[in-house]
Amino acid sequence: MDWAEQQAGPLRLTVIICAYTLDRWQAILAAVASLRGQTRTPDELILVSDHNPELLARAAQQFPDVVCIPNEEAQGLSGARNTGVRRATGDVVAFLDDDAAAAPDWAERLLESYADPSVIGVGGGVDPAWQAPRPSWFPDEFLWVVGCSYAGQPGVRTEARNPIGANMSFRRAVFTQVGGFDSTMGRLGEDASGCEETEFAIRAHRLRPGTRIVLDPAARCSHLVTDERVTRRYFRRRCVAEGRSKALLSRLAGAGPALSSERAYLRRTIPAGVARGLGDLARGDVTGAGRAAALVEGVVLTAGSYLLTLVRSPSSPRA
Repeated sequence: MDWAEQQAGPLRLTVIICAYTLDRWQAILAAVASLRGQTRTPDELILVSDHNPELLARAAQQFPDVVCIPNEEAQGLSGARNTGVRRATGDVVAFLDDDAAAAPDWAERLLESYADPSVIGVGGGVDPAWQAPRPSWFPDEFLWVVGCSYAGQPGVRTEARNPIGANMSFRRAVFTQVGGFDSTMGRLGEDASGCEETEFAIRAHRLRPGTRIVLDPAARCSHLVTDERVTRRYFRRRCVAEGRSKALLSRLAGAGPALSSERAYLRRTIPAGVARGLGDLARGDVTGAGRAAALVEGVVLTAGSYLLTLVRSPSSPRA
C-alpha cells in the first residue's frame, strides 16, 4: 500500500489501551478520561482485557463509548496489542499504557508527523508521575526503568529507531504488511521484560525501506510510578530483565540494529551522567555519589544479564 493514498482525507485515529488487572482500575479510569478530553478526539477507543473476564465486564459497563474486548492470543502485552490492532479501524493506531494519562493535545501532536508519507510510526514523551518520593539516588539516565523518557533522548522531534511502548503509534497498514508484535517478547503481568516494540520497529524498517519512525517529545503523557517501582530491588530487577530482553532482541533482529541506540547511550549518556553525579558530590551534594553509583550498577546488571542470556541460550540472529 502507498501511504500517500491515506493522505486524501483526514486520518482516522484508533487508541488502544491494554489492561490486565483490576488493581489498576483507578489508573484505567484516568487513562480513558484523558483520551476523552483530547483537542483532537480519537475516532475509536479500544480496551483489551488480557485474560481477565472480571476486568472486561467492568470495563464494558463503565465505558459504553469504548470497544472492550478480550485478548484473543496467548496472555501477555504483545498478544493483547495484536488483538486490539485486528479490531481497529483507524488509519493510525496509537497505544497508551493502562497506567498512563495523555496530555490534552497528545493525539493532535501524534498525528501531525503523519503528514509526511514516509513516516510509519510516531512516539511521544513520557513523564514520570511519582506516587512516592523519588529516591535521591535515581538517575535521570535510567528513567527507562520506570517506562519514561530519560536523559540522553532528543528534546526535539527527530527520527528514532523505536518509540517508548507506553506512548506510541503506527500506521495500521504497517501491521498488515509486516505482522504484529512478537508474542515471544513483551510483558506478561508484572514481569519486567519488554522490547517487543523495538523488534517490531526494526522489522518494519527492514520490510519498508525508506520509511521513518519519529519521536516527538511534544506528544506527552504521564506514566504512574508506584511505590514498588522506586525501590532499589525493582531497579535491579528491571535492569536484569532489560538485558535479557535485549539478548532475545539481538537473536531475532541481529545485534547491530538491536543495540544501535544503546551503543550511543553507553558512549555518551552514561559517562556524562557519572561525571555529573561526581561533580554534584564535589560541590557538596552527597546524593550525587548515589546517582553515579546507580548508573554504574545499572549498566553492569543490564550488560551482565545480556551476556549471560546469550551464553545460556546461544542462537544465530536473523540476517
